Amino acid sequence: MAIHAEGLVAIAVFYLLILFVGIWAAWKNKHSGEAEGTDRSETIMVGGRDIGLFVGGFTMTATWVGGGYINGTAEYVYLPDHGLAWAQAPFGYALSLVVGGLFFAKPMRSRGYVTMLDPFQQLYGKRMGGLLFIPALMGEIFWSAAILSALGATLSVIVDINIKMSVVISALIAIFYTLVGGLYSVAYTDVVQLFCIFVGLWISVPFALTNAAVSDITVTAVKQVYQSPWRGSVRREDTWVWIDNFCLLMLGGIPWQVYFQRVLSASSATYAQVLSFLAAFGCLVMAVPSVLIGAIGASTDWNQTSYGAIPPKEKDEADMILPIVLQHLCPPFVSFFGLGAVSAAVMSSADSSILSASSMFARNIYQLAFRQSASDREIVWVMRITIFVFGGLATVMALVTGTVYGLWYLSSDLVYVIIFPQLLSVLFVKGTNTYGSVAAYLFGLLLRIGGGEPYLQLPPFIYYPGWTTEQRKHHITGEIEEIVIQKFPFKTVSMLASFLGNLVFSHLAKYLFESGTISHKYDFLDAVVSRHSGEIMDKTTLVTRGNNIGLSEMASVKPRLSVTLAAAFTRRDTLQKETQHMQS
Repeated sequence: MAIHAEGLVAIAVFYLLILFVGIWAAWKNKHSGEAEGTDRSETIMVGGRDIGLFVGGFTMTATWVGGGYINGTAEYVYLPDHGLAWAQAPFGYALSLVVGGLFFAKPMRSRGYVTMLDPFQQLYGKRMGGLLFIPALMGEIFWSAAILSALGATLSVIVDINIKMSVVISALIAIFYTLVGGLYSVAYTDVVQLFCIFVGLWISVPFALTNAAVSDITVTAVKQVYQSPWRGSVRREDTWVWIDNFCLLMLGGIPWQVYFQRVLSASSATYAQVLSFLAAFGCLVMAVPSVLIGAIGASTDWNQTSYGAIPPKEKDEADMILPIVLQHLCPPFVSFFGLGAVSAAVMSSADSSILSASSMFARNIYQLAFRQSASDREIVWVMRITIFVFGGLATVMALVTGTVYGLWYLSSDLVYVIIFPQLLSVLFVKGTNTYGSVAAYLFGLLLRIGGGEPYLQLPPFIYYPGWTTEQRKHHITGEIEEIVIQKFPFKTVSMLASFLGNLVFSHLAKYLFESGTISHKYDFLDAVVSRHSGEIMDKTTLVTRGNNIGLSEMASVKPRLSVTLAAAFTRRDTLQKETQHMQS
């Protein structure tokens, strides 16, 4: 296939538009927050907390509507053994946003946190915050790498250009405007990118539907024509697997910095909830063209197309069904619009993940854990360096790692089984402490890794009830591989075990130390006897609207820190207990 000059021009125009919008957003909001005394670093992370409904709704939707979302939805609808019944991402992530809006957005925003890890470091200390940063970072980096890899493959299908060059250019543009404008640039470019996704895919659908090689999708939904009906079904023996995966999407989609970065940037807690509900509706709307394209792929006689007689699923190219439909069932100029949609989806997710990872590192690891006296300018430069480093790392992984999707699946599972139960505990359960948090971390990690990961060829060492084996043919070597399939909902069970482990070990540690069974001197984590010791509160001001304890008289506090860190640590029950302790 020859290089399409028109396609290259279309891509260049689109990328220049995104770059222009990102730079414009950075320039427009360069003085945002200065009047309120907000530091530049916090403005980069949460956009001055003045993101409105229009921009906020778009950028919150872009939290999950990325290249993996639109490509993955089309793939699952197309696959004969899955179909629409297994395309769980649209409803799973939509419900994730609804649950997040109902229960998590308001407490996180009203307490004025800056990142998702703030409440963990407030209650469990800097060491535990660092441990929880690891799965959060893995999720963001591997997600960015996975979607950048998908972009390269998509470009190779529609326009015959160098895959590595396209991935590098896309990543550099996303990194550049994120580095310049922070959340403002990410949010404003999300508006343009989501518009391009919607228009690009909807323009393509009518042309693909009316192609002579495509049968009526309402017929192929319920009857076998070229393959089994695309409506799909869930076999009885797969019911628990379906439930496990749905819970992973619905609940595991909450504890991500990319989501809470939008929540914390809203102008109020109520706005944060409204944005979540708007994004849930947006996720469903954006999934419709992907579902239709997957159905079109399942309804196509590929022998009548330029693709060839062998269907994509038999070439192990089902994951590329969306660009294949655009390339072989639509006119060239239409497929270029679709290509712009895929590119927009990838960039809208990659920039968010890179900014999220750098925000958590700069604030929760560098500033709060190691350099509490760091100046605002220093924090900004740390953010800029880590944006470039994390973006470069994701790009390298996209280019050289063949198992990047396997890494993404595993890391997203770890976010679900480790971070979600701890987020529940820290926001809604009183009495948990660092000892319980460490135990919960280890339980979740052990039980999830023990179940294995077929995508990484990681064999299980825990065989859950109902496990079975399956033979699969390697699409490159042609070798037959035997893998273990876990039919048990072990991911959700691991999450529940992690949550219960936190409760049990927290209260056990509290009882042992307070009863004198274990000497106070062995409370090395300062989690029970000296719960609010220097590690958690050193050089920090705790402030609430009603009750406040000013630690400025007890420890030297820079004026800048009293502004930037004040809003992050506002747990009322913590303050009340500390007040009683001081009075007694």
